Amino acid sequence: MLRIECPHCGARDEAEFSCGGEAHIARPKEPDKLSDAEWADYLYMRTNPKGILAERWCHTFGCRRWFNIERDTVSHEILRVYAMGEPRRESGT
Repeated sequence: MLRIECPHCGARDEAEFSCGGEAHIARPKEPDKLSDAEWADYLYMRTNPKGILAERWCHTFGCRRWFNIERDTVSHEILRVYAMGEPRRESGT
């Protein structure tokens, strides 16, 4: 089980949290103008890398606030926890 450092409540067990998927996915500015293929790409296509991934998490059974985590998908090591709205780091930093 992961130990996640909620930026608002401190360290808690993973069971208190819900993963919301990949972070920093921008909603289309004009969704009505997208083709079905473009809309499907926005909804379903994610990078799914083997390595470092920025994810959105919610402290569901705590403060109920959203935040981001940079996590290594191979080792599950949490490299960084940061607030929603903060930019992700560039690769290799």
